[in-house]
Amino acid sequence: MNIVAGCDVGSLTTKAVIIKDRKIMESAITRSGPKPAESAAKVMEIIFEKTGITQKEIACCVGTGYGREKIAFIDHAVSEISCHGKGAQWLAPSVRTIIDIGGQDCKVIKLDKQGNLLKFAANDKCASGTGRFLDVMAKVMNMDVSDLGKLSAKSSAPVTFASVCTVWAQADVIKLINSRRPAEDICAGINTAMANRVSMLANTLKIENDVCVTGGVAKNEGVVKALSKILGCRIKRIRRIDPQLTGAVGAALFARERL
Repeated sequence: MNIVAGCDVGSLTTKAVIIKDRKIMESAITRSGPKPAESAAKVMEIIFEKTGITQKEIACCVGTGYGREKIAFIDHAVSEISCHGKGAQWLAPSVRTIIDIGGQDCKVIKLDKQGNLLKFAANDKCASGTGRFLDVMAKVMNMDVSDLGKLSAKSSAPVTFASVCTVWAQADVIKLINSRRPAEDICAGINTAMANRVSMLANTLKIENDVCVTGGVAKNEGVVKALSKILGCRIKRIRRIDPQLTGAVGAALFARERL
């Protein structure tokens, strides 16, 4: 009964997954701190408390994410692109295109039928196509970022933003609030603006079905729905686990292979 783990240290959140006997045993998500090593230790401690297992019982652990090289307890480090590809293909075998929207970056990944990486594209460090864009807009709206997707579903007249730039969109949101536009219409406009920016990156590669969205933004129904409409394809949902954990799942799978 080999136990393996994957630890994904991202810019905003740190995730961990433990797989035992080819099944996900436990997972955890926590906010990332300024030191990746401490964030990784914290998320693993949460899992140890949940399961009662110890670090010594983990046969192999793979780290991923921007802070992967700083994790003290991992056996190997693998890029987040490879881990998201591996995790998504395991969770949804028919997936060929993955749109990973993280806290501060966005990537589009293409796989072959065996789940091997074919090509990928990453954003140009602009916040507008990342979770950071939604965080900024939610703060201006004085609401939790998770409410953006819920409220947008109630919109009957979504607003249109002239620019996908975070700075200009933020100014537009303030103007719309002052003009008493309904919050749900502003939220719908924010999600569509986000989807438009992501679609620009996605269209640099030839999208191939099935398509799925990973990362924290995958939990925003408004963004996923708008992105599906803009790209003209149905987006397959990852339902076996929180889509934000996809990279950590992939890391754990790489750990299992290394055994």
